[in-house]
Amino acid sequence: MAFRMTEQSYLVLLALAQQPRHGYGVAQAVKDLTDGAVRLGAGTLYGILDRIVAEGYAEASGEQVVDGRLRRYYRLTDAGGDALAAETTRLQALARRAHQVLRARPAGQLGFTGRTVASAV
Repeated sequence: MAFRMTEQSYLVLLALAQQPRHGYGVAQAVKDLTDGAVRLGAGTLYGILDRIVAEGYAEASGEQVVDGRLRRYYRLTDAGGDALAAETTRLQALARRAHQVLRARPAGQLGFTGRTVASAV
């Protein structure tokens, strides 16, 4: 089965692009990157880590025992960086198109509240 880049897997790769991290560190980084909007439970997080490791996008980069608990660290691979860059480009293009569509809608059209669209993209 081909790897499917979900929002959550994208965020995990983005967290690993910052620096190698252990599982809890990845979860905290994702929470920080999304201003708390995305919180990964352990099952979801380790499922994503297993999939991106199997795909070659990340690899275990060491282990450390802290307070009697084993921490396995993960780091982004070159293939993971390439996949992250490609997905970022795809998302940027999609956001640009969405902004164009929203700006072109006349005020009062069904489902449009008149809220302005930021031109950040």
